[in-house]
This record gives sequence, structure tokens and C-alpha cells, in this order.
Amino acid sequence: MEETTREWCSSMVDNCEEVPTKEVIEFRPPLYKQRYFFVKNLVQQHKPKKVADLGFGDILNRLVLKDPFYVFCRSNLSPSVGDYLVPRDLDLTITLYRGSAVQKDSRLVGFDLMTCIELIEHLDSEDLAKFPEVVFGYYSPRIIIISTPNSEFNPLFPASTFRHLDHKFEWNRIQFQTWASDVANLYDYSVEFTGVGSPPAGAEHVGYCTQIGVFQKNEAKATESCISTPEEHVYETVNPCFQVLVDEIFFLQVFTTAYPSLQEKKNLLLVLSAEVLRASNSMRLRFIVDPKKKKVNGRLVPEDSCVPRYGLIVTDAQRAQIESSPKPYCVGKKFYVPLERLITFPKVNRLVDSVERLRSLLSEALKLNRDQSALQVDLHDHYSRTMLSY
Repeated sequence: MEETTREWCSSMVDNCEEVPTKEVIEFRPPLYKQRYFFVKNLVQQHKPKKVADLGFGDILNRLVLKDPFYVFCRSNLSPSVGDYLVPRDLDLTITLYRGSAVQKDSRLVGFDLMTCIELIEHLDSEDLAKFPEVVFGYYSPRIIIISTPNSEFNPLFPASTFRHLDHKFEWNRIQFQTWASDVANLYDYSVEFTGVGSPPAGAEHVGYCTQIGVFQKNEAKATESCISTPEEHVYETVNPCFQVLVDEIFFLQVFTTAYPSLQEKKNLLLVLSAEVLRASNSMRLRFIVDPKKKKVNGRLVPEDSCVPRYGLIVTDAQRAQIESSPKPYCVGKKFYVPLERLITFPKVNRLVDSVERLRSLLSEALKLNRDQSALQVDLHDHYSRTMLSY
């Protein structure tokens, strides 16, 4: 009996050792980042003014009643120090809502692009049936991006079950494309299919790990004006700073944050002044170390173009434009850079498109000469004096 038991155990061990283990698939960059990059590239391509992201609220539901949620909102949505140091070109306002993707809310009507990244697989059959009418029919954005797991890829994972405990379904490519094509035809959209997360070599037949449908509203419908409908506000707006508890239900005030941008005059002045001073400082130092100067009408003018040889990243055409502009000059202990020269520097020209605009802004922040045709700075500072002493 003992011999039989030993043989049986040995057989079980042998059998276990013979079972091949699946390699863990690593995506580089990680799959979630590939999905973000896909959306980002599409946004850069189409340049929508208003974007709405409908997402699965697992993290929201877990944290909404706890203090860490406030930290979560602030750290993930609020501007960072870097956003203030390098302001955006255009305004950006972010508002966080808490609600259902299958309930109509008039505040989400009129968006250019709507993303539903890894969302639909969390909907039960009843909500999935409502989803197209709300998103495609009611919100009707110009572009809709929907991503969902590709079940054909699942056998390549160690555990070939659903990828998340909350998933109600996971479709193969035919199932997703059939559903998406039917929805597109019903609501007058076109749809193209792609994905992210390429399969390993030898498994190309399974397709992408994440399948994506990009829907675009047909042009005739896109030009139609939105039908006026009574306002429906079913989304709660989430504020990490304020909450009221009534009958064990949280009413959360609106959370919205605005990012600093160059559309604000104070930010534009700050960035413009920094670029102008950087350009003028490079020319000033070049002027100091260059021995070839001549006097013209009481001004000390460099014989060369006084364009920095190093640290200035410009094309040959841009350098030629700078060199052909009026040269900087020195009068006494002051160094002057004509605004007509400053405007030729690419980074300055990107911020302001005319000498008049440059003059108007710099007159509020920096010192100009009497006729406001040139920037005025001290010829020598502590750094240049130290440099000349060696």
C-alpha cells in the first residue's frame, strides 16, 4: 500500500513537472501607457477643443468616501510646479464628474472627442444596450474612441480568464467589430479598427491585446446644429475640498482646475521676459569678449553679427535672419538690443508675432531705451566682471 502511494505521488510530481509554464508577457511601454499614447496622438492629430473621458470608476468608488481621495484628485488633476514654470500655449480646464455612462447629462453635449478606454466590458447587458443611444445618439461627439480587451489574446496569459474581476464580458475581434459596425451604421458614424499591445512572435494571428475602434461622425451630420433639449444633470461633480453628508448620501461640489497658459498675460510676460533676457545676455557676453568694435554715431557697435556661436539652436535660414537684423550696441555702461533683432530669435517670435506686440509687453516688464526701440541692460554684471578678471 505504501509502495503504491509512493508511486502515485511520484507520478503526480512527474506530471506536474511536465506541464509547460507560460511566459509572462511584458509590454514596453506598459499596455496602459500605450493606450494613453494612442489617445494622445489622436488628440494631437485632430486638435479637439473639448475632450471628455468616460472611465470605469473603480478607484472613484473605493476612495470617494475617504480622505485619500482628496489627495488623489489634487495630485493627479491639479497643475504641478512644472506646469507653472512652462505654461501651456492654450487654456486647459479640467472638471471631474461622478455619474453613469448610460445616463444623459447635458453638460457633456457639444464635445469634440469622447474616449471610452476599457469601459464597455464593465457594463452589464442592460447598460450596454443603453450605451450607444447615450454616447452616440445624445452626446454625439465628432470622434469617439472605444477600447476593450481582445479575448483572443487571453490564452497567451498565464491565467486565461477575464482580465478583471468586474468584467462582464470580453469580446474577440469579430464580436467587437460586429457590435461597433452596427452602432456606427445606426448613428451615422464611420469606424476604423486598430489596437495596441502587439502579440509575441509566432502568435500574430491573435491580434492586438487591446482592440480599438475609432468612430468619426459623418461630415453631413457633423455640421448639423445640436437639437435643443432640456438640461439633464445626472452627474455629481467631485470636489476634493468640500463635501456635505445628507441621509448618508454625499453631495460633492464641483471640482475644476485651470492650468496656467500663455493666454494669461502674466504668464506670457514671465516667459517672454525670460527668453528676451536669455537672448540679450548671450549677445552681451559675446559683445564683451569680442575685441573688434567700432564707434558709430556715439555708439560702440560690434564688427561681427554678435550672434552666439554655441547654445543657440537655429536653422541656417534663422541664423541668417538674425545676422541681417540691426546689431546690438553699447553707450557708456549700458547695452542695447534692438527689438527688431530680438523678434528674429525663434523662441521670442513664437511668443509674439510683431515688434509692436513685443514693445507693448516688454515696456511693462523690462527697461527699454527712450524711443522704446531697444532693450536696455547693464553691460557688466558680477558674472562678466569675474570672467574678465581671469
